[in-house]
Order: sequence, then structure tokens, then C-alpha cells
Amino acid sequence: MKRRERKKSKKLWLKIPLIIILVIVLGIGGYAFSVYQNAKKTVNDRMHDPVETIDTELTKKKLQDTEKINILLLGIDSEGEGNQQGRSDAMMVMRLDPEKDAISIVSIPRDARTEIVGRDMQDKINHAFAFGGAAMSVATVENFLDIELDYYVNINMNGLVELVDALGTITIHNDIAWTDKGYDFPEGKIEMDGAKTKSFVRMRKKDPAGDFGRTQRQRKVIEGIINEGAQVGSVPKFSSMMDILGDNMNTNMDFDDMKVLFNSYRDTRRSITEHMIEGSGQTIDGIYYLIVPDDEVQKAHDILTE
Repeated sequence: MKRRERKKSKKLWLKIPLIIILVIVLGIGGYAFSVYQNAKKTVNDRMHDPVETIDTELTKKKLQDTEKINILLLGIDSEGEGNQQGRSDAMMVMRLDPEKDAISIVSIPRDARTEIVGRDMQDKINHAFAFGGAAMSVATVENFLDIELDYYVNINMNGLVELVDALGTITIHNDIAWTDKGYDFPEGKIEMDGAKTKSFVRMRKKDPAGDFGRTQRQRKVIEGIINEGAQVGSVPKFSSMMDILGDNMNTNMDFDDMKVLFNSYRDTRRSITEHMIEGSGQTIDGIYYLIVPDDEVQKAHDILTE
């Protein structure tokens, strides 16, 4: 199978949902101490959600010693508020290597067929979240790739739409032109409100890159939100964005973990390598799956454990 890789020198916060928190909460100066305290309370009281499948004590030690860490990123397709329902629409494992100042991102196709840990069955890997939330997703991904995860972050994709509306609009660069549900998406720079953003990230069939292209578009939305969010000049708008994140994001990181991560691992943004796990489509009992060969699983494992 072909390996798709891209090395980038873009800032980390243009790549991943976690950085919405890290940049907005930690990277924007000049806000009152009360805003900082509100952000800390939002993270610790509303977003922080440990899972028993991750050893918190061991993970904190690795973070304090600035060791390599793996973070599972989940974009949830829930239509409702919160993250405790729906399937993981996007799944990525991000390896931060502070020794090499590098990041490796492995994207896992949502239709990949594997054992769902805790269910004693083979199914699409994105169903793990619907069956058992973040804990089952963590256990399933660890088993699938034979790796150890240190953190997870999941965000309801509709939460991104709410963030766009809170900001007004976002501007992104679109790589392919298409029309969908009454919206035109020409190539080049486009401006989108929340509703148009939702259509932008959900399109699948018109993208020749399939799920990989969809994942890239989701990242572009993150980039657009950060670009606009970095220009937020009012405490009320900042507080509104934190409330939205509090309703739509969960992670086993607490606020102190985020500060250490931002301060000690931010140079890893200097080199970013991406790999999309590939396989072949197969219909089993009338259901479409992506069958990932062993050598492709091994390749992903090596990237995340080297």
C-alpha cells in the first residue's frame, strides 16, 4: 500500500483540535486574571474526564520527564450537545517526540475493521466510541495498533460549528471545487458561517481523496477557528467560546497537563509527518469495511513507537 506523508513546518495549532484549548487559553495574553481562572475551571470541571484505560499517574510522570507521548484525537459525529453519543467521525493518533522536535500523525480510517475491545466482536473501529465512549475507543486503538496511549481528546464536530458562529465566520483555503446542499465551495479562499462549515466538513463522496480528504478539511476548519480565535478582542466572546468547548470537548488532561504540554512540547511543531492507514474495501454480511493488511498495521505501529 502507498504511504501518504507530508512534512510541514506549520505551527502545531493549525493541525489539531487540542490546540484550540492550548492557544486560546494559554497563548493569548492580556486577558484579566478572572478569565484565566474561568478557563481553568471550565477545563477541570467540564472537560476533564479520565478513563480507566489510561494510567494517569504514569502519564503525568512521562509528561513531567518530557518523554515521547501518544495522544488519540477523536472527532465525534454526534448531532446533540456533548460527546457521550455518536461515532468517531475522525480518528488520529499523534506522537509528540520532544527529542527530535517532531510530530507524527497517523490517521485511522473510520471503516477499518478490527476487534472492538470489551465487545468481543469485529466491527468498524469508529463504532467503539458509540459502544463504550472514549474508554473503549482508547482500548480498541491500543489493541489495533499495539501501542500505548497517554491522552485522548474528543470533540463533538457540531461544537466546531458553534465556535464558527460565535466567531462570526472563518476563512479557509479550499483545495477542490464542489457544490453541496445549496452551498458553493470554489477552489481558493472561502468564507464560511457555521452552517456552511458543517456542510464543508461532512462532504465525502465528491472528494477523490475520500476519508483522507475529509480529515484534511476538518483540520482546515480547526485552522480557520484558531486564526479567528486568536483575534478575539473581548472577554464576553472569549467566555462564550470556552462555554462551547466545555459543552463539546472531553479529555483526560487537566489544566496543569495542558500547561506542561504547551510549554515543554511546543517545539515539536517544527516537523510534522502524516500517514493515512490504507486498506482494501470489502463487503461482509452486507456491510462495507476497510480491511487493513498486517504490514500496514505494522507500519503505523512503527511510526508511533520508534
